[in-house]
Amino acid sequence: MDYRNKNILAPMVRCSTLAFRLMALEYGADLVYSEEIIDYKMINAKREYNELFKTIDYTVDGTEKPIFQTCDKEKDKVIFQVGTNNAERALKACKLVETDVAGFDVNMGCPKEFSVQGGMGAALLKKPDEVKNILTTLVDGLSKPVTCKIRCLHSLDETISLCKLIESCGVKALAIHGRYQEERSRMPNHDDYIREIAKHIQIPIIANGGSNEIKCYEDIEKFRKSCNASSVMIARAGMWNCSVFRKEGVLPIDDVVKRFLQISLEVDNYFFSVKYAVQQMLHEELASERGAAVLGSLAGDEL
Repeated sequence: MDYRNKNILAPMVRCSTLAFRLMALEYGADLVYSEEIIDYKMINAKREYNELFKTIDYTVDGTEKPIFQTCDKEKDKVIFQVGTNNAERALKACKLVETDVAGFDVNMGCPKEFSVQGGMGAALLKKPDEVKNILTTLVDGLSKPVTCKIRCLHSLDETISLCKLIESCGVKALAIHGRYQEERSRMPNHDDYIREIAKHIQIPIIANGGSNEIKCYEDIEKFRKSCNASSVMIARAGMWNCSVFRKEGVLPIDDVVKRFLQISLEVDNYFFSVKYAVQQMLHEELASERGAAVLGSLAGDEL
């Protein structure tokens, strides 16, 4: 797989479901990442083919929805993102889905408390030995390409050193969210960090963190150039209006919501995942009467 010149839907918890990923591909995304799947949950899952909806569902007994759901339409485009702090367990989880996905990504940038306290996500940024062990184990043990996603360290030199270590593990690309662990989305993205890192790394750099400036397809290219990156990963801008991937221009949000609801019905998307995504799409009008109706909805037909 070539990770250059790609516009990518980022992994987003509760949002990057199969339905949302299919919509992003329909609108023009080149690759789509699953939401982060924690390895110790995934290793207990069993694979089932849903004949009615033509989906592949990885389920665990006693849970209401699949841990991971995919289908043939995205097989060559979907990247499975794993959350882990253990190389062997991560490999075991990834092997379960190896034939159903196009590649794998390791989350090494999530700043959320549940991830960091569990030794996952951004907690790995300062544990180079664990980073190397996890990535080399996956690269050696999987037949599909492996990448990882990080955040910036406060020291540019330390960030570059970490990126060189990651590159040496044999990964095929590196996604960089241009913010520090404690910085949130309202703060400026450090495009200059990504731009400088790109000078020292030979594998494709995927720039992330530019949603505040991405309002349409043309803005994606502006962000890529600002970071001197090979590709761009889009999170919130894609969540707010997924048609940002369209070369032909963004669509009215009502059209996007309706299309999402249609695809959600086609793949039997879990209701609360549907509701959450619609809330994000209507984030600017949640205080309105229609927004209140969405917030109060208890079933798909109400949405």
